[in-house]
Amino acid sequence: MSHQATKAPAAKHLFSYHPYWAECFGTAPFLPMSREEMEQLGWDSCDIILISGDAYVDHPSFGMAVLGRLLESQGFRVGIIAQPDWNNPEEFKRLGKPNLYFGVTAGNMDSLINKYTADLKVRSDDAYTPHGEPGKRPDRAVIVYSQKCREVYKDVPIVIGGIEASLRRIAQYDYWSDQVRRSVLIDSGADILLYGNAERALVELTHALANGKTLDDLKDLRGTTIVRDSTPEGWTEIDSTRIDWPGRIDEIPNPYDMKESNSSSCASENGGAEDDDVMPVKIIPLPLQRKVEHDLDTTVIRLPSFEKVRNDNALYAHASRILHQESNPYNARPLIQRHGTKEIWVNPPPIPLETDEMDSVFGLFYQRVPHPSYGDARIPAYEMIRFSVNIMRGCFGGCTFCSITEHEGRIIQSRSQESVLKEIEEIRDKVPGFTGTISDLGGPTANMYHLTCKSETILKNCRRLSCVYPGICKNLNTSHHQTTELYRKARALPGIKRIAIASGLRYDLAVEDPEYVRELVTHHVGGLLKIAPEHTEQNVLTKMMKPGMGTYDRFKHMFDKFSKEAGKEQYLIPYFIAAHPGSENKDMMNLALWLKQQKMRVDQVQTFYPSPMSLATAMYHSERDPLHRMSYKSKKMFIPRDIQQRRVQKAFLRYHDPKNWPLLREALTEMGRTDLIGKGPKALVPAEEVPNGRVPRPGFKAKGGQAKGGQSKGAQPKGGNSKAKPAANGVTAKSGSAKASGQGKASGQSKPLQNRNGNSAKPTARKPRKLR
Repeated sequence: MSHQATKAPAAKHLFSYHPYWAECFGTAPFLPMSREEMEQLGWDSCDIILISGDAYVDHPSFGMAVLGRLLESQGFRVGIIAQPDWNNPEEFKRLGKPNLYFGVTAGNMDSLINKYTADLKVRSDDAYTPHGEPGKRPDRAVIVYSQKCREVYKDVPIVIGGIEASLRRIAQYDYWSDQVRRSVLIDSGADILLYGNAERALVELTHALANGKTLDDLKDLRGTTIVRDSTPEGWTEIDSTRIDWPGRIDEIPNPYDMKESNSSSCASENGGAEDDDVMPVKIIPLPLQRKVEHDLDTTVIRLPSFEKVRNDNALYAHASRILHQESNPYNARPLIQRHGTKEIWVNPPPIPLETDEMDSVFGLFYQRVPHPSYGDARIPAYEMIRFSVNIMRGCFGGCTFCSITEHEGRIIQSRSQESVLKEIEEIRDKVPGFTGTISDLGGPTANMYHLTCKSETILKNCRRLSCVYPGICKNLNTSHHQTTELYRKARALPGIKRIAIASGLRYDLAVEDPEYVRELVTHHVGGLLKIAPEHTEQNVLTKMMKPGMGTYDRFKHMFDKFSKEAGKEQYLIPYFIAAHPGSENKDMMNLALWLKQQKMRVDQVQTFYPSPMSLATAMYHSERDPLHRMSYKSKKMFIPRDIQQRRVQKAFLRYHDPKNWPLLREALTEMGRTDLIGKGPKALVPAEEVPNGRVPRPGFKAKGGQAKGGQSKGAQPKGGNSKAKPAANGVTAKSGSAKASGQGKASGQSKPLQNRNGNSAKPTARKPRKLR
């Protein structure tokens, strides 16, 4: 008997609910942030109070504004407490006691990523705060805010959400403390967690509470995580370690397909991975090698417990692997994970919004400016996105280092062209300071607008992590016709001088539609276009789930051709990551040689940042590759974890910077590649200069009194221009090249500034690294 994924129930239309009685108060100019504003609106109380680590900007790129305006459209009175002083409980009483619940979020960014760099240094500013002032939100803001809400109003339900909560819904590796932490739902003491883009769950939950139901009545709400005491009666548990044997994730069409199998290797390979944390309900304990009758609508996947994944890295990688398998909202099963005496229960992801629902969400009443209480204060994140338009959500790229997919999902949710064009006209007519240029039409990516699977049946049964890796799926519609048409209509609008594209481009998709590339290059590139190959070496690209450089070469050929036809001098700005799991110094050296061959000098580079829940973070922590089935015999990966290793790898990306030459000389000498030190077209760095003018042999250590840096006059690589200034995009502009367009990275709803996110210690040495 073969079990196909059950059809997910049709979702209730987001705007089909009967409005709450408070709709009689109408639409607020701004959602109130003070008692005075509430009184002006005629309110005696708020139904929901949203607490956020961001300043309140009434704009559809800020999640707090979107959810607040959405709840307002449903008839509820919504107040906002933005960036409260968490040391003062009175701050959380500012708007009084909410009638239904507190909604808590850290903001558009994870509070820890917002505060700390990849090297764990404290950032000097916070883009979501007036004047960019740092220190206006606590570390682990969701936990702190929730605990303060509980302190001041013990009986008010607490609903947590946003990207910080979403990426911590189960036990997760925490880079900042270098340990596995419990689900944030446990640590925060909140009542329910909403993950992903939470409009459906939030609206359904709010109406249910308003109609007299309790949170105990909402245990099966999609897109939520709750705490249970045990597995409900009548449910069947499948031990996740029994699912993980068929092979690579992208080769598993359906892990619940229980056909007869002649394989007998599973049990012997299980080794110590067996998880005996089972509840007294029906259990499927065998490796799915025979027919088993059970109802998939009452089946839950049991992950290894928090205690087990905390103490066993292989089980942690395995749990991460299963979580990503169970990400398609149309076939995902609930997940359960024991935390001490409690059970974290993750319901299946929410059903994606339809186009008309997306249009309605983005068509709500937004002032598109910060709350007037901020006066003339500049909020950097707002400045970056105020003239941009979000046209879609989600990403099916599956890059292992990125958390967008874990938050927004792999199914693309697109707005209609009419909705996008209407918003452009609204920006033109309403937003102060508009001069005719739309800074971006995009989202998580620039060119996945209306791209989806050709078959609804295949879409609803697919478990691939990526539609474009290791190659573009034959079932994926790659026509950019709608995007091209949108660009043309947008630039034809009266009063619009230019439509820029600033979101990252998936060039492996773009090359499938030359007409789109022609439109993009001819009309929407201001001299510089950013793309993200991330690396050149196949060893690392396979860990990233990124295409090879052959695709980059195809796109560059198209880009150069169409730029020439348009009579424009334009350049590609490639982004690369240093110190990604699996990346060795030789990989970074080869990348540096490629950059030199391409005559590129990258100034803005990034070091891998282990964000919660991503597959690359599971690699970083476990030293195993969760893209393959887990086994205790699996070969461990090389992880550049030590601060010195990370600095060396980053230095290779900036091989042209004299500050990095001493570090690179030492690394190249240790690698036996002294042929890359010195003069000549193949050399990466010049040899060390000494005061008497002599150049020591490669690997020579300067004696006392001799200069050790590469800072002395004239110490520039051959062909270097010491007077060249870095362009705004992060690449030193060549003589005669186009100037940087100044395009900022615009964002989607969830994060305008979304990040992507060797001392002598051994490469795999685990314990605490002090990076500050």
